Amino acid sequence: MSIVNSIRAQIPPVHPEGYPFIGAFALVSLVLFLIWSPLGWIGAALTVWCALFFRNPKRVTPIRDGLVVSPADGRVSMVTSVVPPPELGLGPKPMLRVSIFMSVFNCHVNRAPVPGRIERIVYTPGKFINAELDKASEDNERNAMVISTQHGEIGVVQIAGLVARRIVSFVRVGQEMAAGERFGLIRFGSRLDVFLPEGTTTLVSPGQTAIAGETVLADFRPGEGSRTYRTD
Repeated sequence: MSIVNSIRAQIPPVHPEGYPFIGAFALVSLVLFLIWSPLGWIGAALTVWCALFFRNPKRVTPIRDGLVVSPADGRVSMVTSVVPPPELGLGPKPMLRVSIFMSVFNCHVNRAPVPGRIERIVYTPGKFINAELDKASEDNERNAMVISTQHGEIGVVQIAGLVARRIVSFVRVGQEMAAGERFGLIRFGSRLDVFLPEGTTTLVSPGQTAIAGETVLADFRPGEGSRTYRTD
């Protein structure tokens, strides 16, 4: 492999949703260079950051019945039992919630935590308070999705953060998804909540770093055999 190909292999592709933003950053950087070169270099650094923000790398997803993989890159901020948001339609009983906080330095492409059929998608406008706060799950702009699996229905909620102003969904109601398949993204800082049936065995703790499509958050069938994998 040539040096050029080796370098290219280390640079993840950019999601098409990011092209307008990267172009805007680059244009502003060019103007800043014309005004004063130090400002231009700052703009160039921000353009590189914007490109990294919208990176869309391939992931190797563990495949076995019962596994729940992370839908987002970031830090596991909470593992708790709460009543799910009413728009999910999952009832008034508490469910296990695993929350993953994405900083502006994380990859923001979101992936399906389980294989299944999308039963419901509900967008709710709201505020833009710090996504790490517990009340963000009720007050912030969010997009909720219910996935039907052979282990029951689970909820996945994309929550906007302080900077985020746009939640993007790539899927539709009735669509079948594989674990690790891309289903959306949130622009510039946010959080993902996964709601699982009570009694599900969790395999992560608050403070742990999660990788979308790869880190196993929970297991409906602990103690089962080996896993296979898919790359996407």
